[in-house]
Amino acid sequence: MINVTVWGENRHEQLEPAVAERYPTGMHGAVAEGIEANLGEAVTVRTATLDDPEHGLTEEVLRGTDVLTWWGHAAHDEVSDEVVERVQRHVLAGMGLIVLHSGHWSKVFTRLMGTSCTLRWRSEHDRELLWTVDPTHPIAQGVPHPMVIEEDEMYGEFFDIPTPDELVFISSFSGGEVFRSGCTFKRGFGKIFYFRPGDQDFPTYFHSGVRKVISNAVEWAVTVRPERTAPVLLRYDTEDFYNGHGYEGALDPDKQEAQQ
Repeated sequence: MINVTVWGENRHEQLEPAVAERYPTGMHGAVAEGIEANLGEAVTVRTATLDDPEHGLTEEVLRGTDVLTWWGHAAHDEVSDEVVERVQRHVLAGMGLIVLHSGHWSKVFTRLMGTSCTLRWRSEHDRELLWTVDPTHPIAQGVPHPMVIEEDEMYGEFFDIPTPDELVFISSFSGGEVFRSGCTFKRGFGKIFYFRPGDQDFPTYFHSGVRKVISNAVEWAVTVRPERTAPVLLRYDTEDFYNGHGYEGALDPDKQEAQQ
């Protein structure tokens, strides 16, 4: 069983009637419904939003989350730094993270990438073609090549991210722009997938192909380890490969005492 938490900012849905009509259960609701429809009894899915206490991402919630999906746009700056640090810590310890569309500029993603994550964009009802560049990748299975999204926001290069560990999809748009739209990364013990499609102005999260990609990514992003633990710095004695010792500082404490 994969435990999934779908996080959504949920501001457009509250403030813009057209978005609320387009996504009656919220964008996070549409993402959650797509995962449940594709993966069925293999998953349990909960949702969380910005206005929940601790943004719905308490230590207990994250400890019980195998994969977290993230969509934000208008209120990146309102996300608590404490919660961002908590999410980052869990990713490094093995929680999967799927960052969707404008989540590219979230505090969580920019911190994990270490770059500005900026890009070029336009919202003018462009047609998007999503091309599979790695047909053997688990996230690409069952996805049309190309996937046609009749209307969506345009994202174009240059996309200021580190070179992806794997490039699964690229997109092309009506204006000729191209974009690295499906990228994987590893940070610590955690797997990250960035997926471009999905804007509040278009019903993209009801698209069967988009839902398939997100669901495939949920299955891929699970880290298989006996328990969730963060990478730690340990000292190992010569020929002792198994019993690491905790870090005691870079300076010899006896020599420090002698200098005092």
